[in-house]
Amino acid sequence: MVLEVIVVPDLGGVDRVEVIEFSLMPGQTLGVDDAVVVLESDKASMDVPSPVSGILQRYLVAEGDSVAVGDALAEIAVGSATTSSDNGSDEPSSEPTKLHDQPIETAASSEQSTAIERLLRVPDTGGDSALEVIEVTVAVGDTIAEGETLVVLESDKATIDVPASESGSILEILVAEADKVTSGTALVRVATNAEVPAVDAALTIPEPSPAKNQSVVDSEAAVSVATGTVAVTPLVPSATALSAVMSGASEVYAGPAVRLLARELGVDLTLVTGSGARGRISRDDLNEFVKQRMEQASNPSQSISSVGWKVEDFAEFGALKSHKMSNIQRLTASAMHASWEAVPRVTQFDEADITELDAFRKSLGDEGQRRAVKLSPVAFIVKAVALTLQAHPVFNRSLIDDGSSYVQKHYCHIGLAVDTPRGLLVPVVRDVDQKGLWQLAGEITELAGKAKEGKLTPAEMRGGCFTVSSLGALGGLGFTPIVNTPEVGILGVAKAQIKPHWDGTAFQPRLFMPLSLSYDHRLINGADGGRFMLHLVTLLSDIRHLALG
Repeated sequence: MVLEVIVVPDLGGVDRVEVIEFSLMPGQTLGVDDAVVVLESDKASMDVPSPVSGILQRYLVAEGDSVAVGDALAEIAVGSATTSSDNGSDEPSSEPTKLHDQPIETAASSEQSTAIERLLRVPDTGGDSALEVIEVTVAVGDTIAEGETLVVLESDKATIDVPASESGSILEILVAEADKVTSGTALVRVATNAEVPAVDAALTIPEPSPAKNQSVVDSEAAVSVATGTVAVTPLVPSATALSAVMSGASEVYAGPAVRLLARELGVDLTLVTGSGARGRISRDDLNEFVKQRMEQASNPSQSISSVGWKVEDFAEFGALKSHKMSNIQRLTASAMHASWEAVPRVTQFDEADITELDAFRKSLGDEGQRRAVKLSPVAFIVKAVALTLQAHPVFNRSLIDDGSSYVQKHYCHIGLAVDTPRGLLVPVVRDVDQKGLWQLAGEITELAGKAKEGKLTPAEMRGGCFTVSSLGALGGLGFTPIVNTPEVGILGVAKAQIKPHWDGTAFQPRLFMPLSLSYDHRLINGADGGRFMLHLVTLLSDIRHLALG
């Protein structure tokens, strides 16, 4: 086997570029001109194609690395080759450029040659949904200890550090930033034998000549002992094979193949939203954009916001600074937009007289200090919602089978919208109907704290039946919350205010809490919503009903 090293080609005057995407996974077969790595300057991106056919062995760089002309990018195994003897007399006629005059010799011990290789995988994350790799914290050749973070994953609501389950040496990284993974996905390949990290040091490698590119020398020294004696040829793709040049003519993050397809389809790439790392546009993004535009053409009433639009050049009007939305912010925005378009939402408004509830809550201040639990109004609201769901189970359903069926839930988990520095998160309090106010208050405080610290797990944000969104601490007379699909109802709570209330003989100051109930009109009718709100207001206005259930 001959290992060919793909290196950075002439960049047309650009000094350094960034590695932004790997086009293949190690172990995949590739052909001539297949894209291997995508590089990007400050203005444009380019695919680096392979000049040969073979099997991609590994990458010698990581996403985000800065590279220059001649730097090694990847190793490709090409066919088979007779290993050279010490005097080099058996070399094939099509002689490759060797690493050195002599083949690589190793002082590997028997333990090293029988090192155990293992795949370290994504552990059970408490859900089936895909998670995004947002950071790879190790590199090939690193020695890791058990418990050390390998990658950082992100769901739509939280980030998760994935620790190593075993100690060893990193042989291969099997994922890249922006990849989607699930429980059980292989992340890295490691050698668990403690002797393995010393293999590189045991390689007998003569001092390279000063003219040799240092990055190629580094890649040579990293050749695995398991491959035996190999010849490595640094390869530079020819100028004619490059599908784009680093000219900086475009501000769109897309590879040459995607740009070519866009030109053939007549699509303005500035209108396409990329789903890749740093907003890079993939072929799937382009196809989805075209599909949406075709659907819009056949359905003129479709909102143009669902397929994108060209925005103003705001720099014409004054100073500004562009900021990328966090992953949670983007996913929340996407979910809210999808709910807005898909759910025929109705919102009903009412207010509850919580004068006695608030007085009772404040009277428990000393007991709360003894329990180290703050009894907030939210605990009463959540409990009242749970009892109302039991009385009106139509709100504890979800549509399935494209809306042709629904499921009736016989459990009661309530989501709480929490404002955090990273975006809106919705932790779920479980079995609310079976818990008392003190227990609920403690769990609400704990979950809200974890949300703000970014420590929620995916499992703590799944399975909600109904959501409560409280803006009571911020003021306002009311708002229209968006249904958190696949739930069919959400309660908005605004700031309670003292209002004059006529008791039949005189006006009395009473504390009223504004409530907004939004629901999915496909399952819930206005009368259902009215009965739900009446029951809820009754519970909150006379807390004795909370004890009655």
